[in-house]
Amino acid sequence: MTLNHPCSTYSILLLITITRLITIVGKTEQWKAPILQELDIHNISLKFHNDPEAIKIASRDYGNIVHEFPRAVFRPSSIDDIATLIKSSYNSPSPFDISLRGHGHSTNGQAMARDGVVVDMASLRKQRDGVAINVSKDPLIGHYADVGGEQLWIDVLHATLEHGLAPVSWTDYLYLTVGGTLSNAGISGQSFRYGPQISNVHEMDVITGKGEFVTCSWQKNLELFQAVLGGLGQFGVIARARIALEPTPKRVKWVRLLYSDFSAFTKDQERLISINGRKQKTALDFLEGMLLMNQSPINNWRSSFFPISDHPRIASLITQHSILYCLEVAKYYDDQTEKTVDKEIQVLLQGLAYIPGFHYEKNVSYVEFLNRVRSGELKLQSQGLWDVPHPWLNLFIPKTQILDFNSGVFKDIMLKRNITAGPVLVYPMNRNKWDDRMSASIPEEDVFYTVGFLHSSGFDTWKEYEAQNREILEFCSDAGIEVRQYLPNHRTQKDWSNHFGAKWVRFLGRKHQFDPRMILSPGQKIFDKQQLLPAF
Repeated sequence: MTLNHPCSTYSILLLITITRLITIVGKTEQWKAPILQELDIHNISLKFHNDPEAIKIASRDYGNIVHEFPRAVFRPSSIDDIATLIKSSYNSPSPFDISLRGHGHSTNGQAMARDGVVVDMASLRKQRDGVAINVSKDPLIGHYADVGGEQLWIDVLHATLEHGLAPVSWTDYLYLTVGGTLSNAGISGQSFRYGPQISNVHEMDVITGKGEFVTCSWQKNLELFQAVLGGLGQFGVIARARIALEPTPKRVKWVRLLYSDFSAFTKDQERLISINGRKQKTALDFLEGMLLMNQSPINNWRSSFFPISDHPRIASLITQHSILYCLEVAKYYDDQTEKTVDKEIQVLLQGLAYIPGFHYEKNVSYVEFLNRVRSGELKLQSQGLWDVPHPWLNLFIPKTQILDFNSGVFKDIMLKRNITAGPVLVYPMNRNKWDDRMSASIPEEDVFYTVGFLHSSGFDTWKEYEAQNREILEFCSDAGIEVRQYLPNHRTQKDWSNHFGAKWVRFLGRKHQFDPRMILSPGQKIFDKQQLLPAF
């Protein structure tokens, strides 16, 4: 049922239900006037929806495992609508939960709001299409793009390319919202050199959990700025982000190398990311790694890279070694550097300990490289294999413990279970490209690894992958590996306290300051409204 009139009985009933001020039966007239005034019903009531289709969409995500049903879906047509909604909850005697849904790519219900309101940011994206990505230049910071938090990174790419510019830090998949990735960190193979996406933001407009509209940056409202970046949506809604831009390359030299020895694989990765100066022309622009195993396809949905003619040769090596490790690197170039890029790649790869004869190259456009996952997505969608359960697990592992992780997880747990279906990523990053004052939690060591288990499963088999994920986390705990989850999925305050470590007290303080009534992002399961948030 969609609300069709601002003064309809359905409108009053739904708003009363959402605010949880009273039970509907017997008390409607008593509360009608306050609710009309509080929610500015003539302006935003038409934007609440609780028809079955709207509720169904808001109760699922890319993980397709967790399903939590909101009371209503809110479809804003302006940032003011979102501020009004949050302010109404904050001022209520009994505030209702609010969650922001960007592109629905969470995997464990992080963007859901059981019995609350889910804000459909796609609605705002449609309303602001074409006017929410603006490119400009500042004499101090250079080129930048002001981007609505609801915008997709693929649209940011195309809009900035028109000016010969682009952001430098990306996620592997571009059909995600700016606000969504900045709320986590935004990582990919560029992070070792350019940092995560949160390290490339100059300024933001944020709507706090009090409904206040605040502009924050390195120069003003710094505490909010640092809190929101990597803050899992706990402190405010990103209405606008000012993203750093640099001149765009035209082409990409893309290389994959195969290893049978994990120690050599990680040693070469660490050597390559040590050449990481942002302006250092000899550095690589992208570095990732992945596993190749018997039960997973040689070419996966992330990209079809290896020539079909070489599949038997690669498969034979996998059978021989059980696991191969694939190093993936890329260097960007343009017309001026086209003649030197091959030589630069050759120098960078000289002395690496990959298996001789298993060196593969591609030469692609910059856009084709950044958007490499899209073709795999479309293929899986056509086969009905995209909207299946995705029991993902993403971890940060300290460099000094990655060999133990390989022995205990890759070589033991995964080979014994033999169920892996989907890419398993393994690549290092440099801690000095992150700002520790931001909310994102990472290991203490100067170099740490991202390990991503990007599983896809059948609707009747996802529990096997979840069991494997639990076994991996239990192994890390027993082995004393200081693991941090990326896109974390914890259920107790103790687990969240361990996740943030020394940052936990500051995280609590920021929650008290910017969302004291614990309205925002309840799907993260960080705070329990039944427990009073400690005062700071």
